[in-house]
Amino acid sequence: MSNQPSHWLGAAESALRAAPPTSLLSTARSLLADYLDARSVTLLLADYGLTVLQPVTRLPHTGETVPARGDHPAGRAFSAQAAVVEVTSEPGMVTAHLPVTVRGDRLGVLSVHLPEPSAGAPRVLELAAFATAVGHEMLTAERDTDLYLQARRRKRLTLAAEMQWQLLPGRGFMCDEYTLGAHLEPAYAIGGDNFDWSTTEDHLTITVSDGSGHGIQAALLTNLTVNALRNARRSGISPADQACLADQAVYGEYGGSRYSATLLLRFDLSTGRIQAVDAGSPQLYRLRDDIVERVELEAQMPLGMFEESEYHEQPLQVEPGDRLIIASSGVHGALSADGKFFGEIALRETIAATRSSSAHEAARAVVDGLIQYHGSHDLPHDAAVVCLDWRGRPAAP
Repeated sequence: MSNQPSHWLGAAESALRAAPPTSLLSTARSLLADYLDARSVTLLLADYGLTVLQPVTRLPHTGETVPARGDHPAGRAFSAQAAVVEVTSEPGMVTAHLPVTVRGDRLGVLSVHLPEPSAGAPRVLELAAFATAVGHEMLTAERDTDLYLQARRRKRLTLAAEMQWQLLPGRGFMCDEYTLGAHLEPAYAIGGDNFDWSTTEDHLTITVSDGSGHGIQAALLTNLTVNALRNARRSGISPADQACLADQAVYGEYGGSRYSATLLLRFDLSTGRIQAVDAGSPQLYRLRDDIVERVELEAQMPLGMFEESEYHEQPLQVEPGDRLIIASSGVHGALSADGKFFGEIALRETIAATRSSSAHEAARAVVDGLIQYHGSHDLPHDAAVVCLDWRGRPAAP
């Protein structure tokens, strides 16, 4: 086995950057074989519903999937976001399962089969860094190839869902001040629900939109809403003015016949102060000191319902240790078989039960709880959930 120092990572990352978009996996295999005597390398990507991990293979065929959660080592590595070293039946060999995560966005797992002496703690750390490098290059490669997007699909997306997924910033983000996790269902047929976020050195902006209607019409409406909000946000204006401009764009196109219920939050990263604009049905819940409560906001008109609506901001405060959950109407307004709203009691109980889970797993748990409450995976309405764990800005040294 080659006995290369840790600086092999720099050369490996350079080789990954130079690889053609469709050759990332074959390049990774060659690099790990040369440096670590790896016998096999598999890249498993999380499907859109975050239920299974699917191997990247020659399309349209794919290899056997593994559960994204449960007892499988790769699933444990994905859900726990930690390396898992599996002892195999082959003498002297192990398989290291490394999370492929980019700035908090969980993409999948890199599984490397290699000789056991290479699985010590320092080598596992090197493999974890290598897996992160693969994730960075894969996101860049997606601009030029459909290979990795197709590998995530258990089945065909509807056209509306295709449009919605292309709008999303990702399904997670992490920095010093906070961690974000989000989930959408039905993943392969989502229509009008959407979430978006953007960060600067001083602020985080989150929006959750729930476009009226179904299918293509809802997706077109949400596409207009999200891009109108982005256009306004990038001009540097206040959240209230962002809502006003987006409202004008939506009304100008639909004349009030269609509208987009939207919650807009802008966080000051240094103080935790929030400017909130509640323009419709998404609801905000807060878990603080093991107590879950709905944050009451001043309801204003959905974007595009009336011509030249005016919006204003409502101040809020988030404290270190708070967990915020934003749920679209398809979540809090869902009905059980006996006609009770999910948001009345069950949603709060579900949020409380996620206290020890990560933000990513919390968002998914809320949707799982909704599915159980509804009694079927065939949800009648789109469901979007965003979870934010707030730590606040670290004190200056």
